[in-house]
Parts: sequence; C-alpha cells; structure tokens
Amino acid sequence: MLHRFATLVAACTVVLVLAGSLVTSTGSGLSVPDWPTSYGWSMFTFPPSKWVGGIFYEHGHRLIASTVGSLTILLAAWLWRSDSRRWMKRLGVAALGAVILQGLLGGLTVLFFLPTAVSTAHAGLAEIFFCMTVAIALFTSKGWILGAGQVDDGWLRRATAATTAIVYAQILIGATMRHSNAGLAIPDFPLMFGGLVPDHWDRQIAIHFAHRLGALVVTASVIAAFVRVWRRHGGTRALTIPATLLAALVVIQVTLGGLTILTKRGVWINSMHVVVGALVLATSLVLALRSWRVKFRAAPASNEAEIAA
Repeated sequence: MLHRFATLVAACTVVLVLAGSLVTSTGSGLSVPDWPTSYGWSMFTFPPSKWVGGIFYEHGHRLIASTVGSLTILLAAWLWRSDSRRWMKRLGVAALGAVILQGLLGGLTVLFFLPTAVSTAHAGLAEIFFCMTVAIALFTSKGWILGAGQVDDGWLRRATAATTAIVYAQILIGATMRHSNAGLAIPDFPLMFGGLVPDHWDRQIAIHFAHRLGALVVTASVIAAFVRVWRRHGGTRALTIPATLLAALVVIQVTLGGLTILTKRGVWINSMHVVVGALVLATSLVLALRSWRVKFRAAPASNEAEIAA
C-alpha cells in the first residue's frame, strides 16, 4: 500500500508540472495578483464562477499544488511510521520540506512580479521534488526491496549518474530560457537563422542556443547508456525497460522541442515539452538508481516481511 500511495503522489506531481507549465505557456502567471489569497478570498473558497481566462490556469495550479502538498504530508508521516529504513524517513521529511519551499517560491514569483531568477528556481525545485517522489516510489517497490536485477557495472553507474545530472542541467537552461522569454529567440528549426549556428548574438539567443546544444549532449548521453545496457545487461529487465523508455522519451522530447518553435510556442505542445522533460529526468534517475542498487545495503527483515505479506 505504501508503494502504491507513493506512486500516486508521483503521478499527481506530473499533473502539477503540467498545470505549472500551462500557467507559463498561457502567460497567466499574474492572473491572480495576490498570494496566498486569491483576489482576497481564501484559496479554497474562491468562487468557481470567477475562474475565467488566465485565472483558471493560475488558480487551478494553486489548488493542485495544495493537493500535492497534502498528499506529501501523508506520505512523509506514513514513511516515518512504517518504514524501518532511517534514510527513507529522512527522504520523506526532505520531500515535505521541498514541497513547502516550492509553495513559498511560487508565492514569491507572484509577489515580486515573476522575476526570472525566482521563477527559474521554482521550476528547478519542482523537478527535484518530482524526483524525490519517484525515488520514494522506487525505494518502496517490491523489486527494489528484494534487490531484483542487481548488476555490478561501474561504467554504467557513472554514465547514468552523469546523464541524470546533464538532463537536470538542461532543464534548468530550459527554465531560464522559458522565464526570460527566449523561447523564440532563434525562430527556425532545425537550422538557426538559416545556418548551423546563429549569425548574430544577444543574451536571449545565447540562452536559446545553449538549450539546443544541451539537447545534443543529453541525446548523446542517453544513447551511450542505452547501448551499454543492451550490450552488457540485455537480460536484466530492471535496466532494459527504463533504458528503452528513456530513449523513446528523448525522441519525443526533441520532436516537441522542434514543434514548439515551428508552432510559435503552441500552448499544449510547449507545455507537454516541459512535462516530457520531467519524465526524461525521472526515467534517467530510475535507471541510475537501479544501476546503483548493488551498492545499497540489503533491505531490513521487516521490509522483506511486509513485501511477503
């Protein structure tokens, strides 16, 4: 039950990421200009009749965030009470702290009129919190506790850890691009002003170019991990499934990135680009953690007994 609930929290966090991306894609970040109230109303009593235009996206985002926050409180309490692993208890508390800080950053973005640095930090912390929920769901799964599919491959451990870090860095660059209005600084794709590199530069073009260059680095890293998994560990489903999913998600993500430009930042394509980016990060994390499973201690007897029951 704990694993299922943790999976539910992770799934709800995906919905929250989508809601947040829709706020930015529709330019609704200041549609509700006060915080933590909504036009002077309590967030939870704000009349649905007033949820019009951008208010629908911004207020909806706040409500979904509050729901995820409440679920995280329950998850942290459940871990503290039921999981015998001390580090898991701490991870639950860390996730709760992250979601609280995320809410505060969300409020600051409104109160200070969407400053790029705060908005980017808000986006970056959202990805960290999502990864925490995914990790908790993984660590409470039957396969993890019983140590299924362990391999001892130092190269793969280093490669998958590096890939996860690279993906996160790419997401931060993307968030900076998004919140500094540089999404269409280079208006064509796959070329850049008709060439392989821009023929002129400014700050926004440099940020946009860095994001495109980052996409190539991410793709190369994912391909390297994918090939290693299938060549050395093709019979280990715990690795081949996330490796294959990761490769597929990267193809989808690159396609969405191109379509975002070609559609002039179409709302749903732009938003799904953010969501799939989060899924790429989470899948890379799962692959990395599973490749590191051999370095973790065996699960305590109480956890094994819970799984058996």
